[in-house]
Parts: sequence; C-alpha cells; structure tokens
Amino acid sequence: LQLFTSIILPSALPEILTGLKIAIGAGLSTLVAAELIAAQSGLGYMIMSAANFLATDVVFVGLIVIAVLAFAFTSGMRWLEHRLIPWKGKL
Repeated sequence: LQLFTSIILPSALPEILTGLKIAIGAGLSTLVAAELIAAQSGLGYMIMSAANFLATDVVFVGLIVIAVLAFAFTSGMRWLEHRLIPWKGKL
C-alpha cells in the first residue's frame, strides 16, 4: 500500500488527470450533440427549438452557457492538476 501511495499513484497521476480532461471534453460534446438530436429537454433541445423559431438570441444564450460550462470544467481540472501535481512541467 505504501508503494502504491508514494510511488505508483504520484507517477501515474498526470496521465490520469490528462485522461479525465479529455473525457470531460468528449463527454460534454457528446451530451450536447445527443440533446440536439433526440432530447425533449436540456440545452441542446433549447438551442434546436430556438433555431427552428429563428430566436437567435436564445441560440446565442445556449451557446454561451455551454461555453461557460466547458470553461468551468477545464479551469477546474487545471486547478486540480496544479493542486495535485505541483511538479508537472517544472523539469
């Protein structure tokens, strides 16, 4: 257990967090795409409904909300990475 917590986990943590960042981006994109195609509620559905009725202001608000969410997730992961892996990029 000590070997795992002191050597294996710290050496694997950068790759684990990189995988999480990629997965969050892919998951958010997939979620919005699925909502655009086949949902009855959610941001993607709101954007598609507004686009059908030519309500461009609602479309832009939906896109801005999605961009803010993506930025928040990315910033959170970056903060977590700096907090958990202070040695990354300092070699």
